[in-house]
Amino acid sequence: MSDDHTHVQEFFTARAADWDRRFPDDGPAYAAAVAELRLREGGRVLDAGCGTGRALPALRAAVGRSGVVLGADLTPAMLREAARAGRNRDGALLLTDVAALPLRSSSLDAVFAAGLIAHLPQPGENLRELRRVVRPGGVLALFHPVGRAALAARQGRRLTPDDLRAEPNLRALLTGAGWRMTSYVDEDTRFLALAVRDA
Repeated sequence: MSDDHTHVQEFFTARAADWDRRFPDDGPAYAAAVAELRLREGGRVLDAGCGTGRALPALRAAVGRSGVVLGADLTPAMLREAARAGRNRDGALLLTDVAALPLRSSSLDAVFAAGLIAHLPQPGENLRELRRVVRPGGVLALFHPVGRAALAARQGRRLTPDDLRAEPNLRALLTGAGWRMTSYVDEDTRFLALAVRDA
């Protein structure tokens, strides 16, 4: 396991048990972001870096019982909390690295990724892997339940021009990974960038 992976696992393992209690009011923001994917009944979707699975109920509601919902995360403790909360009933939980997904190419309609991009060791390559598993015309949602400025303030840091999620930086990163950004919202109450996989 790389140092990056070890750091991510240590960070989230230490916080897994009380993760949901720390952010009890995020449910509506997750549901609203999932709605932006415009998933259809029977669709196939991955929650990449699913953590405790807070998006899984909304994803399941969007694709219905005939759809496929997967939640992938690198940290066993987060997946245990997802199962403890019963979210494994809404989607299959996979202990895996989103940089090397055990999924067929073009097998999904969409990927939802909440808070993931800041934890990717090689964002360009990792976004290409997410593109690989999505069909042409499929959608990627990069989401956070608070905007960039609010998150920076919460973490006691300042925004800088090289911030990965700044619109020009993110647009270039997505384009280089084979995605076309179609929407970008950065407000105090949410961050949501949508991108489509071109053929």
